[in-house]
Amino acid sequence: MFTKPEDFAKSGFNFALFFANTTFDGIERLALLNLAAARSVFEATLSNVTTLLGAKDVQSFVSIHKELSAPSLEKGMEYSRNVIAIASETKDKIAKEVESQVAETNAKVSGLVEKALESAPAGSEVAVAAVKTAIKTANEAYEGLNKAAKQAAEVAEASVAAATSATLKAANVAAPKAAAKKAA
Repeated sequence: MFTKPEDFAKSGFNFALFFANTTFDGIERLALLNLAAARSVFEATLSNVTTLLGAKDVQSFVSIHKELSAPSLEKGMEYSRNVIAIASETKDKIAKEVESQVAETNAKVSGLVEKALESAPAGSEVAVAAVKTAIKTANEAYEGLNKAAKQAAEVAEASVAAATSATLKAANVAAPKAAAKKAA
């Protein structure tokens, strides 16, 4: 329980430190992913240009280009999945800590309020009930907002997964159709 204002300030500082460290960890992971992706794109581009320069005519150039584009699309989708995974993991860590901090702070504040209300003068029962109701209402509002935010995040993640799946399916369907047209 917070017995001094310094305890409350220390708790807030510790949370801010956790938030900063978690955010920087996510940023660092994204930076490493971006560097690896940039290196991969550079190497693939050099290889692809070399391969394309070996084409003997326009038809073989187009054929080679189509063959080389499919792995690039898959790598792009994998990159997107990795970005989403890093962002989701970072969000989940922060959300867990926020929930923990809110629960801990609510318990401490409730304890302080109960202690203060025990020493309330006679006849202040209405004020005591109002304070307890306000605390209960605030907790319920927070829980409702938290639940809505989680549902929104789940819907967004499901939408991204569906879009990724549809894109990969469309790319795989488009490649065989292009090959069939070329053969005809």
